[in-house]
Amino acid sequence: MMSNTYRDLHFPALLVGGSFAAVAICLSLFLILQHLRYYTNPSEQKWIVPVLFMVPVYATESIISLSNPKLSLPCDILRNCYEAFALYSFGSYLVACLGGERRVVELLEDESREPLLEGEENKSKKKTKKTQKQRNPLWKFLCEPYVLGPELFVIEKFGLVQYMILKTLCAFLAFLLELLGVYGDGEFKWYYGYPYIEVVLNFSQMWALFCLVQFYNVTHERLKEIKPLAKFISFKAIVFATWWQGFGIALLCYYGVLPKEGRFQNALQDFLICIEMAIAAVAHIFVFPVEPYHYIPVSECGKITRTKTTEAKLDEGGGVVEKKETHVEASGTSIKESVQDIVMDGGQHVVKDVVLTINQAMGPVEKGVTKIQEKLLDSDGKEKEEAEVTVETSVEKKDQ
Repeated sequence: MMSNTYRDLHFPALLVGGSFAAVAICLSLFLILQHLRYYTNPSEQKWIVPVLFMVPVYATESIISLSNPKLSLPCDILRNCYEAFALYSFGSYLVACLGGERRVVELLEDESREPLLEGEENKSKKKTKKTQKQRNPLWKFLCEPYVLGPELFVIEKFGLVQYMILKTLCAFLAFLLELLGVYGDGEFKWYYGYPYIEVVLNFSQMWALFCLVQFYNVTHERLKEIKPLAKFISFKAIVFATWWQGFGIALLCYYGVLPKEGRFQNALQDFLICIEMAIAAVAHIFVFPVEPYHYIPVSECGKITRTKTTEAKLDEGGGVVEKKETHVEASGTSIKESVQDIVMDGGQHVVKDVVLTINQAMGPVEKGVTKIQEKLLDSDGKEKEEAEVTVETSVEKKDQ
C-alpha cells in the first residue's frame, strides 16, 4: 500500500518539484552573475555570493535526490556541508557591512561603555549591577550582551565556526554509519546513530543561531541601511526551517501520521525544498539587490549618472546647508576575477577562523590536561618522599 502511494505520487512530484527547482536555479544564477559583474565592494559581495548560492545548491541536490532515492544520503551530506558554510558567510557579511573586524571591535567597545549617571543613587545602582554582572558572566551573554564588548564578537564567531565544523563532521559520520548499516535515517532507536547525531546538531545549531541573534541585537541600529531584519529572516528560513522541517517529517513518519517509508520521507522533504527554494530565490532579488553596487564613490574612471542635492536648516542661525552627493556608474568587473577573489580571499578567511576556533576549543582541554599532569607529578613526588622516609626509618632501626 505504501509503495503504491509512493509510486503514484513520485512522477507528479518530480514534475512539479523540477519546475520550481528550475525557476529557483535560473533566478539565483542570474542574481549571482549580476553581483559578479558589478563586484564593486568585495568585502561584502564575497560573502553575499555564497549566501545566494544556497538556493541553487539546495534546489539541485533536492531534485537529484527526488529523481533517484539512492543518491538521497550523499546529496543530504553535501547540502549540510554547504549549509554550515553559508551560515558562516552570512555572519561574515554582517561583519563586513559594519566595516570589518577591527571596526566591529571598536563598535562593541563603545556599546560596552555605560553612560554617565547623575546622582549618588544611580551610581550605587550602577555598582551593584556591575558586581552582579561580574559574578554572572553567562547572564551577560543571555540578557545583556552589549556589556561584553569585544568578547561578544569572539563568542559570535566561535558559535558560527563550531557549527560549521560539527555540521561537516556529522555529515561524514552519518555517511560512514550508513555504510556500516547502523545510521538508521529517521529511526529514533538507541542502537542507531541518527538520533544521537540529530541531538548534537540540534544543540550546535541552536547555539549558533542564538549567537547570531545576540550579535544582531547589539548591532542592528548600525545595520539599518542594509535592512538586516529582512536578510536575517530570509536566510534563517532556509537554514533552520528546512532542518526543522526534515526533523518534523521524520517524527510524523515515526509515529505513523505519514507513511513510514524511507523513500517517502526523503522524497517529501526534497519536494518541499524545491518549492521553498523558488520562493527564496524571488525573495533574494529584493533582499540582496545588486543595484546598490552599480554605483561607486567618485574616482577617475566612470561616468557621472546622478547628482543628489539635499537641504537642511540650521537651528540657531536659520541658514541653509546644501549637500551634494555625486554617484559614479561602475564600469563593471571581470566575472573571472570576481570568482577568484571569492575563492582565494574567502577561503583564506575561512581557514584562519577555523584554526582560531580549534585553538580556542583546545585551550581549556590543554589546561585540564596540564592540571591532571601536575596532580600526577605531585602524587608521584609524595610517593617518592614517603618511600624515602620509610627507607631512612628502616636503616635507622637496623643501625640501632
